[in-house]
Amino acid sequence: MKQFLNNIRLFWRETDKLLFLASLLASAFGLLMVYSATRHDRLEDQLFARDFLIMFIATMLGIVLCLIISYFNYEVFTRYWMIIGGICIVSLLLLFRFGTGPDERPDVHTWLNFKVFSIQPSEFVKIGFIITFGVHLDRLRDRINKPLSILQLGLHAMIPTFLVLETGDMGSALVFLVIAAAMLFVSGLHWGYFLGGIALVAAAAPLVWTYVFSSIQKNRFLALIYPDQYPAIIYQQKNGITAIGSGGLTGQGLFKGAYTQAGVVPESRNDMIFTVIGEELGFVGCIAALGLLSFIAIRMLIIGRKSRERSTNLICSGMAAMIFGQMVINVGMCLMLLPVIGITLPFFSAGGSSNLGVYLGIGLVLSIYRHNCEQEAVKIKVYDSLKKD
Repeated sequence: MKQFLNNIRLFWRETDKLLFLASLLASAFGLLMVYSATRHDRLEDQLFARDFLIMFIATMLGIVLCLIISYFNYEVFTRYWMIIGGICIVSLLLLFRFGTGPDERPDVHTWLNFKVFSIQPSEFVKIGFIITFGVHLDRLRDRINKPLSILQLGLHAMIPTFLVLETGDMGSALVFLVIAAAMLFVSGLHWGYFLGGIALVAAAAPLVWTYVFSSIQKNRFLALIYPDQYPAIIYQQKNGITAIGSGGLTGQGLFKGAYTQAGVVPESRNDMIFTVIGEELGFVGCIAALGLLSFIAIRMLIIGRKSRERSTNLICSGMAAMIFGQMVINVGMCLMLLPVIGITLPFFSAGGSSNLGVYLGIGLVLSIYRHNCEQEAVKIKVYDSLKKD
């Protein structure tokens, strides 16, 4: 028993407490907001709504898996990066045959339904992509700016991005691009390639608009420019930004938001959870949520900088880019700066796959901290058993 307790103390001492505790705090904050957003959905005999329960279970399972992953050396994952990449591609390809989506979105097939539960593979593929792209970048470190290397890395990034986009998940596709761009920047890619990439995206935009985007996706962009012509599409964002504005500085009070409790903002528990924070906790609550997510992302960058390997620095940077990128995109949707493209706010939005996937990534970063960062020396008092009287 004494040895077991010593192992627990050692495990905790080697855990990055700031990242882990900040993640727990963010999840607690998110669960509270989702509970508020789903109170009106409960049946008379229910204490909690189904979406809240799914998020709670996924978060608890995610925390357990996070700690387990952090115990094992991260090299277990980086060593088999090609196998992980293959599994990720297969899981996305399965969506084209077995994928499902909401009834109102016949063009979407982003979920795999296993009767008892459903999963969204793209949430886990993000973590797999960060691992594989980080190892790939590390292997090309001495020739990162060679045209052939750029071609390989571009193909590596575009395969999952294109597959996810084809399933109708525009939000996740954009996150893949954000992650890839951030990791390429950290790897030391010449700035000229970034300018070339921007030019290429601009040139390809008409083709993507014409042949890739569905009519629903196009209308969501147009609704921001011509809101009066697309009242049904802009309805969600208009009510959402009104709810945020009504919160003022300190909000209307927890469980007291008029729009939230009436269920006026569609998907307020998921993609639009930021509107719940703004309405019920006001500007102060919004800053607290964004500050917490920013702290988590920055802490990941710090762990990456402290690590002794280039690949681990890249992996931590990719994880930070995922958290920060999703935060910016999600808040941009809620503030009507971006179209609704279906992206969750990490730790805050309801959803089992999203919350579980984030904690798998947190576990990987904690493993890097445990096995690849310089730890503070442990002070051990040595007593002389032969001490003279």
